[in-house]
Amino acid sequence: MDIHNPTKHWKWQVVIFPFLCSLGWVSGQLRYSVTEESGPGTFIANVAQDLVLNSADIPKRRMRLGTDGNVKYFALNPRNGDLTVNEKIDRETLCGSSTRCVLPLEIIIENPLELFSLEIEIVDINDNFPLFLSSDQLIKISEALANPGTRFRLESAQDLDISTNGVSKYTLTPNPYFSLSVNSRKDGTLVPELILEKHLDREEKDYHKLTITAFDSGNPPRSGTSQLTVIVLDSNDNAPVFDHPTYKVIVQENTPQNTVILKLNATDRDEGLNGEIEYFFDYHTLHSVKELFTLNQQYGEISVNGVIDFEEKEFYEISVRAKDKGNPEHESHCLVLIEIEDVNDNVPEITLTSLLNAVPENAALGTAVGFLSVRDKDSGKNGEVSVEISPNLPFKIKPFNNRYTIVTDGVLDRERVAQYVLELTATDLGSPLLHTTMSVILNISDINDNPPAFSQPHLNAFIKENNNPGSFLCTVSAVDPDDGLNSVLTYSIVERKTDASSILSLVNINSKTGNIYAQGSFDYEQIQVLQITVKVEDSGSPKLSSNITVFLFILDQNDNAPLMLYPEHSREVSPQQKIPTSAPAGFLVTKVSAVDLDSGHNAWLSYHIVDGTDPSLFQVSASHGEIRTARGLQETDQIDQRLVIVVKDHGEPALSTTVTIYITLEDTIFQEKPKSQNFVTSNNKPEMTLYLIISLVAVSLVSLVTFIILLVRCLRKESSSTTCACCLGSPQPKYYTEQCRPTLHLNTWYVEVHGG
Repeated sequence: MDIHNPTKHWKWQVVIFPFLCSLGWVSGQLRYSVTEESGPGTFIANVAQDLVLNSADIPKRRMRLGTDGNVKYFALNPRNGDLTVNEKIDRETLCGSSTRCVLPLEIIIENPLELFSLEIEIVDINDNFPLFLSSDQLIKISEALANPGTRFRLESAQDLDISTNGVSKYTLTPNPYFSLSVNSRKDGTLVPELILEKHLDREEKDYHKLTITAFDSGNPPRSGTSQLTVIVLDSNDNAPVFDHPTYKVIVQENTPQNTVILKLNATDRDEGLNGEIEYFFDYHTLHSVKELFTLNQQYGEISVNGVIDFEEKEFYEISVRAKDKGNPEHESHCLVLIEIEDVNDNVPEITLTSLLNAVPENAALGTAVGFLSVRDKDSGKNGEVSVEISPNLPFKIKPFNNRYTIVTDGVLDRERVAQYVLELTATDLGSPLLHTTMSVILNISDINDNPPAFSQPHLNAFIKENNNPGSFLCTVSAVDPDDGLNSVLTYSIVERKTDASSILSLVNINSKTGNIYAQGSFDYEQIQVLQITVKVEDSGSPKLSSNITVFLFILDQNDNAPLMLYPEHSREVSPQQKIPTSAPAGFLVTKVSAVDLDSGHNAWLSYHIVDGTDPSLFQVSASHGEIRTARGLQETDQIDQRLVIVVKDHGEPALSTTVTIYITLEDTIFQEKPKSQNFVTSNNKPEMTLYLIISLVAVSLVSLVTFIILLVRCLRKESSSTTCACCLGSPQPKYYTEQCRPTLHLNTWYVEVHGG
């Protein structure tokens, strides 16, 4: 049936209505039908014709519709009796879902007045879609309680159309979990049901979206849909699951507290409390581990809570459990492996296991003097240690079976360095480099390898003659750089004969101090220089010694008065001398000769006239002792003259000798030399002549030796003042200093030797 072409429809209706009308007459009632939704003016039937009224009489009989409520939907033409649609008719509004929808009408005809009843059936067309009251249907199914085959009633679709235009079937979106079952009630209503075909797993899929479609059988068919949302309700059927059964983390030692080193992640496919997870250390976790690490119960974060020390423990194995809050509770476990990574936080440690109390200075190269061990608590490169020793020392380090040996690496000399301070530095190979140092004190023990030594090869000492026995002469001092008994020195004088007498009879020495003393009193006129050899010897084994030569110079004192040689005089005999009265000025009267056994200034003699008959008549040479006339003789001069001559030395104090010479003035002229000049004769005075010769030779030799010694010392650039100080051991008086000066004074002696 084409509802969109009512004209065609009504032609068909007109054809069949005579039959229907004939049926109506039989029943005494007219029946018509019209499709719903027909527009105003749609022709239904010609009632006058069906009532068999004369068409000419129709206007006269004033045909009209009754006054019931359905009149508004229809219109009757009183002129020709055509019944048409006056207002659009909606069958569903008028009749709802009733299978028949008939509207009764009354037609009133006058002249004569007649009343006719008729029924107009509203024919349904497929103008409504099947409609679900809920566009979205929510179905909740527990994953634990729903088994395959379980049915769930669905909402039925409503279609205001009837019969074949109503809902005729349902379809469901194809899926593996659900199917659709449709049951038909007695009233023909189709009831859809959702059938569970497969066990639901919320963790696999927590909801399912389905579409149910209701179809009618109209032409064209219409359909309506509703969305089905199947919510799978969770049950605590899943235990928490960690991302990894074993977690491995590397943590540096000394990691600061509260540092998160690992975040565990466990998931529970359940939801709600069933899926809420809490983290706990396993029951058998050691308390010490719990003090070192903390586990955040809510977030699963493992943090540092204590001091992590690689040297204390390198590895931790912790079991952690994750538990949900469902009923019953489910839990799972994982293993956390914490590897502690070493950092270079420990300095090397040096342990001195053995050390010699003292190293002999003659120790051979490579001699072990100490053992040490080095330890670093770190590992790997951080624990590898190298050891170095102070440079430029006669020692080195040699590794030996994970230990180190300190060995000699050079010549040791205790006298040069008696003690070494070795700086041992142990450095690891970590980053940053850490090191430690240790000071090791090594004492060098002495061996007797050095003889005692004097500061100079010889020593000069001076002492005045006439000294007291036991007088201190000088000190010899030697130094032995050795130690202990090797440096304990003993001094002695080497035995030597001196002029048939032993040197030991002249001097002695203190064996401990080296002080040299005079055994007796020295006489310069007998000994001017005494050579002493002093030996110093240490107490080592074997004993070592050395010698020094001490030159003891006897210093002259003015202890000898001048000795008159000429003219001869005695208590019994006085010197006599004659001169002519005609002697001019400068006439040599005689010559006074004297000698002084002293030396130097003490032996310098001068001649002076101190008294006389007429001292102005004569004059004497102060240095030579020649007595000459000071002027020519006069007649008034006395014939007998007395002249007192004093011979004086230059010592301190000065000593002198006087001689009185008697001079006679005569007229006779002497042809011979004055007898006074024969002041030394070989016949009368042989002993005196020999004595004078020996004295001259002795003085000359002493002077020569003194000059040579002083010359050598000057060549060695030694100060004469320093020499004296060294000899005497202390600053000396001015007298000794003057005696050290290289000044040589020689007496000029006048000697005349005459034969008889």
